[in-house]
Amino acid sequence: MADSDNKLVKYWKRNLLYLVVLLSIWFLVSYVFGIFLADSLNGIRIGGAKLGFWFAQQGSIYSFVILIFVYVWLMNRLDKEYDVHED
Repeated sequence: MADSDNKLVKYWKRNLLYLVVLLSIWFLVSYVFGIFLADSLNGIRIGGAKLGFWFAQQGSIYSFVILIFVYVWLMNRLDKEYDVHED
């Protein structure tokens, strides 16, 4: 029983690590790039739009969707590694 509990603790620690890293990336892209650094990034243009504006309007949404897919991929691998996956 102790081995099983230890395995689940490791599983949840890794899961929380994934969440912290991915949410930090989302915070960086949406809040820091889209708000704090928007004026600095507006000197660069992407597709005709200022980069700071792009991050605030579209980049944060695109990154969030990508992060969802990355999280699903990571969790599927983690579930298989710790044998808690659904078949």
